[in-house]
Amino acid sequence: MATGSQVATSRQLALALFDDANTEGLPVDTARTDIGFARKNVLIRIVDLGVAARRLIDAAYFVVAQEEKVQDLYDVELDYFKWLMRYSSRNNAHLEQVITEAQRALIQATAEAEADGTKPFGSVQLIGRISYVGGRFQFRVPPDLIGIIRGPGKSHWLSLRITSLFTLSYARVMYDHLLPYASEGITDWYTLDELRAWQGSMGAKAQEFKYFKRDWLAPAVEQINEVSDLHIAFETRNEPGSRKIARMRFRVARKEMAERLLQTHEDAQALYQTLKQEIGLSSAQLNQIASDRETFTDERLQQAIERTRFSLKLGKVSKSPAGFFMKALKEGWLVSDAERQMVQIQEGLALSERREAEAKKQSESRRALQFAAQDAHAQSKVVNEVRRGWEVYENATQKQREDWRRTYRSSPAGKLTLRRLGIDSSTELSEALVNQYPDLRDGFSGYVYSKTRTELSREG
Repeated sequence: MATGSQVATSRQLALALFDDANTEGLPVDTARTDIGFARKNVLIRIVDLGVAARRLIDAAYFVVAQEEKVQDLYDVELDYFKWLMRYSSRNNAHLEQVITEAQRALIQATAEAEADGTKPFGSVQLIGRISYVGGRFQFRVPPDLIGIIRGPGKSHWLSLRITSLFTLSYARVMYDHLLPYASEGITDWYTLDELRAWQGSMGAKAQEFKYFKRDWLAPAVEQINEVSDLHIAFETRNEPGSRKIARMRFRVARKEMAERLLQTHEDAQALYQTLKQEIGLSSAQLNQIASDRETFTDERLQQAIERTRFSLKLGKVSKSPAGFFMKALKEGWLVSDAERQMVQIQEGLALSERREAEAKKQSESRRALQFAAQDAHAQSKVVNEVRRGWEVYENATQKQREDWRRTYRSSPAGKLTLRRLGIDSSTELSEALVNQYPDLRDGFSGYVYSKTRTELSREG
């Protein structure tokens, strides 16, 4: 099973795969970023596969690498798969031709020679069943290849920007075979038949070295040195005892180039999900972007995403976020430094206001707690005074009791209590009447306490 780092290596396939110049008429050589993937060294020969079909295979292998588990049938959105392919044509007939071509193609793999000099050889289809219907794209990949895609093994970076610059098929084939030797600097000795087999059928003239060199080898070497990141040279070796050239090997050196901006399919997936899920772009809008990726670069897409998010935050997008995004993308809207500063100032002011409001709220809460505590203390004090006042009343003489009841009835507090309870103030305030009304008893007990508190304080 592949480790996380091994799967991550497989994810180094490009989002912005290059448009097929022959079928789309687009200038792929003007792409602004270097895009590619980590191709395993054991996959040294892919035959009968054109540019568009190569992109289909790259997208399919990315999906395989992204899944946590190996699937028998891989199923993704058709729009997403086209996005990964960088397939902008709406011609389904052409897409079906690309699919058929990909299904016919083979990967031929070799390994180090055995002790007896023979080289193991294997050949397998690049991809199995493919279908698309109802907006979904489904495919199968041979299990042997899934193990290679997700498993360990030496690999090399294959730049799709560079490969798109090749106009000679043999130059591209030769580049593919020599790229793994860039770090070593020199290849093994190849027989002429092996070199011819890289291309396939070359015609009868290619069997003679001078024509093979003139029509195939020299033009390919010249183009590789002109457009790629490699510089190659070859040397020959004759058959023993003969002047006939039998073998060749190549010296390979990587040119000094500016650091490449590598865009992985992991980045592509995040970008696609942002456009599809967060912004809500339709299939037609995604296809519109895909058809002009020379203009709508990843950088410009990110700028439009930032502009859309910024305007949404400010409440300036009143209708469709997708429509706003497309307008921002086409017109190149940016979030200016002045706008950023304005928002920072506003957020700072809002933060200060929130802090002040929070501090005020906390202060009010503290005051409320203090008042509540004071009220509770006062209530407790009143309850204690009522209790002690009634105790004094119960311990007093009968005459003292009658005097307190009489004087309480004529006091301002007593009159108020009686009036509140609906008792006629001329009514005699008997002990039974006092006990009948709890509020009257409490008021009367407090009155007794107030009359005797000096004495009670001395006792306490």
